[in-house]
Amino acid sequence: MEEAFMAMLSHLLHLQNSLDPTSTLFSSASTSSPSSTTPSSLLSTSSAAPLLFFTLASLLSFLAVTRSSGESSSSSTSPSPSPPPPLPDGDCSVAAFRALTTDHIWSLDAPLRDARWRSLYGLSYPVFITVVDKLKPFITASNLSLPADYAVAMVLSRLAHGCSAKTLASRYSLDPYLISKITNMVTRLLATKLYPEFIKIPVGKRRLIETTQGFEELTSLPNICGAIDSTPVKLRRRTKLNPRNIYGCKYGYDAVLLQVVADHKKIFWDVCVKAPGGEDDSSHFRDSLLYKRLTSGDIVWEKVINIRGHHVRPYIVGDWCYPLLSFLMTPFSPNGSGSPPENLFDGMLMKGRSVVVEAIGLLKARWKILQSLNVGVNHAPQTIVACCVLHNLCQIAREPEPEIWKDPDEAGTPARVLESERQFYYYGESLRQALAEDLHQRLSSR
Repeated sequence: MEEAFMAMLSHLLHLQNSLDPTSTLFSSASTSSPSSTTPSSLLSTSSAAPLLFFTLASLLSFLAVTRSSGESSSSSTSPSPSPPPPLPDGDCSVAAFRALTTDHIWSLDAPLRDARWRSLYGLSYPVFITVVDKLKPFITASNLSLPADYAVAMVLSRLAHGCSAKTLASRYSLDPYLISKITNMVTRLLATKLYPEFIKIPVGKRRLIETTQGFEELTSLPNICGAIDSTPVKLRRRTKLNPRNIYGCKYGYDAVLLQVVADHKKIFWDVCVKAPGGEDDSSHFRDSLLYKRLTSGDIVWEKVINIRGHHVRPYIVGDWCYPLLSFLMTPFSPNGSGSPPENLFDGMLMKGRSVVVEAIGLLKARWKILQSLNVGVNHAPQTIVACCVLHNLCQIAREPEPEIWKDPDEAGTPARVLESERQFYYYGESLRQALAEDLHQRLSSR
């Protein structure tokens, strides 16, 4: 028997003797024989103490034997005690998150630490800390009942894995309404507070030169400062208020349209989400703030070069779904039916445009919620823009690029030119021809 049981048995003996000293259970060998005290004599005594003692002693003995047999059986199957199991991946409590973030996180091997973090939240631990530090003052001011880093981690987990609020609620043991509320708050902060810092038009001289040189190394075309494209972002739930099927995109599902402009490093410097999936790319572009700033001359491109007598300011490139303008170069022909200089120009232009296609593929691969958006249509734009901000953070930090998500091949129609765009179109047409002839001459002479 264990020491605790023996001590308790001793206390019971002293208690029994104090209650009924005339019926001593264990007497000295010199005064009584061992057989003088029998169970029948205990039952026949007038005192209740012996019966009470044997009842309690029997109960304690049974418990001790049961515990002893359980320990012996467990010791036979596992001779040495095993350490407590690690926290499972599904344990998303605050305590588990705290253990993950504070338990020697910086002493871990950096590649292993960051690979673990990317699998959970879509980005490495240092980038995660950057996001938390920038959002923490705003989250703290909102009087949220959860820690700021835990709230950010929860939302990043949803964006990276595409979980619904209901799925995340069961995983985090929170109410689905609270999950949606926190998601809306964090994505709104990313889309508003961090957007101006991480999504910027390259108007500064240093960045503009770096961008145009990067595109020239890729395409041999001078003064390209960005590539533009649009992509539908699928809505998981069909919109109820869709009388004219304005959300139905060309791929057959409801969506909202995302327009981005990327530089040679696949970093977005303009993002616009203002159109339902049923709208065409050119209409969405004309409704964007970027178009208004370019046509009004609000954006001042200081880097100007001369090509065959044409003053060429920095311009963006796009496919034939966009209108040809002085600040937006598009291919001569969608099917390669032009002259040799024109076909050469088209090939190089589409090579430059490929960076934005890859950037969109990386965006949807990193933030899988954009593959099937499970938020309300009213919150879709801010969620998409938030993912674009996070994409830029990953590109700036040179995070590993995942396998690119590929949308179906595009089959859009050439954009028509509006009457208000005639002057931009005519100058863009002569500029494109000069660029094509200059490119053909330079490459042919090599």
